Amino acid sequence: MNDISAYRDLPPTTLADLLDRSQIMDIGVRPLWTPAPHLAGPAYPVRCVPGDNLMLHAAIYRAEPGSVIVVESGDLDYALAGGNVCAVAQRRGVAGFVLDGLVRDIAEVREAGFPVYGRGVIPIPGTKRQLGALGEPVTVGGVLIRPGDIVVADEDGVAVVPAERGNEVLAAARAKLAKEAGESLDDWERQHHARIEKALSELGHVGR
Repeated sequence: MNDISAYRDLPPTTLADLLDRSQIMDIGVRPLWTPAPHLAGPAYPVRCVPGDNLMLHAAIYRAEPGSVIVVESGDLDYALAGGNVCAVAQRRGVAGFVLDGLVRDIAEVREAGFPVYGRGVIPIPGTKRQLGALGEPVTVGGVLIRPGDIVVADEDGVAVVPAERGNEVLAAARAKLAKEAGESLDDWERQHHARIEKALSELGHVGR
């Protein structure tokens, strides 16, 4: 069992140093209000048909408290959710949304303090007429996400830790942060300088 709560103190930058590039979402999936809220929780995957938001609206009644609802859509013409949907999700204990798509009513969402990461904002709502999928693997921001994978997001981006690696990555991240906490900038500079000079030398660079 992964200790999801421990991930609430971990930045995506630390996780990115430990994970493959394939586990970091592309730069288009960003916090949709600032200051960007830190978000961490197990993924509840949703797939919506472009132009339709039925499955996301269904998901807010099915996701367990603490879940991050992640939505594959790819639609940049219609909003997947608005202020009321976000408010109900928040009231039901959903930790936040990470969307490969858009929302609306962002002022309401910001005022409520509900974390939403996505590709942007548009005032036009989608329809609720088409079935997609709930609780099946999805691809969001270029990352394949399975139920229970750990989603961690802040203003630097969104990282996804595979569930089966949760404890391993958590231990490595804690060790990395502890090492960095005991290291001064002078220490870091010395090590960095030596590493850069070594890399240059190995590539045949000579001189200043």
